[in-house]
Amino acid sequence: MIIPSKFKEMLNKPKKTEEELDEHYKNIKLEKGDFLAMVIAAFITFLPVLIIAMVIIYGLLWILVSR
Repeated sequence: MIIPSKFKEMLNKPKKTEEELDEHYKNIKLEKGDFLAMVIAAFITFLPVLIIAMVIIYGLLWILVSR
């Protein structure tokens, strides 16, 4: 299999150290509504999964108790 040169460069690129990553992320400043947007995104992401899990657990308990 032939890998293009750009992909080879990406694979051989040295990894950033933990200190470099910490320094990079310390310089990021959040804007006024960023925190609220992240909270809303978390609810949109996790809430359906939690609801489905709760329905499955409730359904299993209902089946076990109704016997």
